[in-house]
Amino acid sequence: MRSPFAERETERLIAAMLPDVAFDGWSGHALRNAARRADIPVGEAMALFPRGAPDLIAAFSRWADHQMLERLAAIPVEPVSLSRRVALAMRMRFEVLAPWREAVRRGLSVLALPQNALLGLRLLYDTVDAIWHGVGDDSTDFSFYTKRASLAGIYAATVLFWLDDRSPGFADTQAFIDRRLADLHRLTGLRERLASAAENLPNPFRLLRRSN
Repeated sequence: MRSPFAERETERLIAAMLPDVAFDGWSGHALRNAARRADIPVGEAMALFPRGAPDLIAAFSRWADHQMLERLAAIPVEPVSLSRRVALAMRMRFEVLAPWREAVRRGLSVLALPQNALLGLRLLYDTVDAIWHGVGDDSTDFSFYTKRASLAGIYAATVLFWLDDRSPGFADTQAFIDRRLADLHRLTGLRERLASAAENLPNPFRLLRRSN
C-alpha cells in the first residue's frame, strides 16, 4: 500500500501528464515530461509506475474517482431519489474527464488487451464503488453486490456512448444516463428475487472488493 506522500506525488504526476497523453499516449516519454513539469525527479516518478501504461491508467482512473468524490462532497445533500444522486455522481465524473477524453480513449485501448482485462474490471469496480459510497449508500448485504454489478454495466455503456458524444455540454450523455437509471429503484426487488438463488453462486465482485 502506498504512503499518503506517494499518493500525492502520483496524483500530481497524473495531473501534469494529462495534457501530453492525447499526443504521446500513456508512455514513458509523457511521464518524464510530467515529472519535469511537476519538479519531481524522473527516476522517482518512473518508480511509482513500475508496469508503465497499466499503472498510469490505474492512477488516472483513481484520480478521476477522487476528483468526483471531492465535487460531490462540496454539494449540499438534497432529498432526491437514489437514482438522481447516482446520475449526479456520474455526471460529476464525466465532467472531470471531459478535458481528457482522448486520454480515456487511449486508456481503454490499453485495458482492452487480454493481459489487462482483470485490471479493467478492478478499475470499473472501484469507480462504481466510489459512486455508491459518494451518494451515501451504506448497504452491506447482498444488495451491495447487485447494486455494483448493475451500475457497472450502466457506467461501462455510458463511457462508450460519451466517447462519441458531440452534443453541447454532453447533453446526450446525460439523457443516456437518465434512461439507464430510470429503473434503478427496482434494485431492491431484484435483490429479493435473486438472493436465494445467488447466495451459493460465485460473485466476481466479491473477489474485487477490497478488505478493510
